Amino acid sequence: MIRLHLHLISDSTGETLENIAKAGLAQFDDVETIKHFWPMVRSEGHVDRVLDDIGKQPGLVLYTLVDHHVRRKLETRCRAMGLPAVSALDPVIDALSRLLGMEAKERPGRQHALDAAYFQRVEAIQYTIAHDDGVGPDDWDRADIVLAGVSRTSKTPTSIYLANRGYKVANVPLVPESPPPDTLYRLKHPVIVGLTTSPDRLVQVRRNRLLSLNQTPETDYVDRDRVKAEVGFARRIFADNDWPVIDVTRRSIEESAAAILNIVSDRSNKDGHIQPDETTSPA
Repeated sequence: MIRLHLHLISDSTGETLENIAKAGLAQFDDVETIKHFWPMVRSEGHVDRVLDDIGKQPGLVLYTLVDHHVRRKLETRCRAMGLPAVSALDPVIDALSRLLGMEAKERPGRQHALDAAYFQRVEAIQYTIAHDDGVGPDDWDRADIVLAGVSRTSKTPTSIYLANRGYKVANVPLVPESPPPDTLYRLKHPVIVGLTTSPDRLVQVRRNRLLSLNQTPETDYVDRDRVKAEVGFARRIFADNDWPVIDVTRRSIEESAAAILNIVSDRSNKDGHIQPDETTSPA
């Protein structure tokens, strides 16, 4: 096991850096990473104080700093201390600058400005939380996306993930003993997507859920024949209504959301609509 001290230095919240670091580290096994966060670093004096601490636990320095003087101070001291330092966004910004023929704006934390896109995401999250698990059918037509599926097909976490991308999402459980309201079949605005999974995987997920709640793992909820019938019931609804279907059996939440957004993109391109994600970027 290799131990790595990773120092994330940002002139804003550091959230962008954390996501970049997480994506990079996912490519390596057997690495114990100790992350050190240094947000809101906007002066040369602050850089000196941060690097004094970093010198006690040296490692890779990953940074996003737009002020030239602050950057120069960081880079000069890192070289003197023999620390590897990488500016995470420089290649992307340089490529965009060349392509667009303009200089980038030097404003720390610009991506976190409280603009219209930010408030759109907030509204989407509020809507999604208020329309979880079949709540508020009279208001489903205001959704951008409606997810339907049997219990434990990741409807809620996928909905929240999409909401953070600016989409209003309602999710609807499909239960044979309690069919969804007719409202679901009359929706015009939202893209309705069915979520399904293999019965065996669903039994496993449900059994683990019951165990985590200290409940008996042997009920109708995890009976394989009953679960298979539930999945079949949902699939018939999807087929009868010609809804696109995503199999989440081996997909992460992010992968399921990406597949759903591809479906939304296809429909938006046909209808000429602008998607929320075309005007916003995840915080």
